[in-house]
Amino acid sequence: MLAFVGVLAFSGSFPATVYAMRGFDPWLVAVGRAAVAGALALICLTAARRPLLPPKGRRTAYALISAGVVFGFPLFSGLALDLGASTSHAAVVTGLLPAATAACAVLRAGERPRPLFWAACTAGALAITVFTLTRQQGEAAWPDLLLMGALLSAAVGYTEGGRLARHTPGWQVISQALVLSLPVTLPVTAVLALTTPVTFTFDAVAGFAYAATISMFLGFFPWYAGLARGGIARAGQTQLTQPLLTLVWAWFLMGERFGPATVAAALAVLVCVAITQRART
Repeated sequence: MLAFVGVLAFSGSFPATVYAMRGFDPWLVAVGRAAVAGALALICLTAARRPLLPPKGRRTAYALISAGVVFGFPLFSGLALDLGASTSHAAVVTGLLPAATAACAVLRAGERPRPLFWAACTAGALAITVFTLTRQQGEAAWPDLLLMGALLSAAVGYTEGGRLARHTPGWQVISQALVLSLPVTLPVTAVLALTTPVTFTFDAVAGFAYAATISMFLGFFPWYAGLARGGIARAGQTQLTQPLLTLVWAWFLMGERFGPATVAAALAVLVCVAITQRART
């Protein structure tokens, strides 16, 4: 249940990013949301009288979290949406995130999954490849490459955060990762705010607020806690619902229409990822 609450929060990230980019530059949205979340994290850690920075022995893992979910996923996904990828298309392409997260967990834990695991991963990758190529008339497009970068970034950040949350509360893990990133996110946000066009509309502000407070910060509280308690691969099964939830938000909030090919691709990915979760153990 904890992990599902996190997935529910993350499922609104793509629509929120699209709304935010109606008034803000994509780079400002990606970095600025991390700066705002970092400020909130600083307040929470101070109020709870917890260390602002992680222990020195674990800073490499925290750096991977920052690279993955603080910088990588927001930047890659935001640029993909800015270059024309619809939220429904992005949801399908990133539908392999549960499998990627499980694969990272397997590699980090040193386990040896059965061949069925890798067969299902390959089938899911092929389904995504066919879908993206047919949508782009047989040619790979920058948005799809960026979305794959977002997928891999999130998988690394989720795995490292889930591992650390076994010993440190999940909210503290994401908070310290955000504070660790503040020396970069704050000055870059200030420069971008002064040098890029900014239009304050209700949609843009609401989207940015959601991306900064929910997607970048509060959503990780239950998500990391769920991964720590239920296991990264097991609790990661709740990510199976994220593509379909995002499709619902895209239809409800933005009026996007998606055809049978998009739905079929999403369902194919769900089947493949479900097999990887079953085959892992």
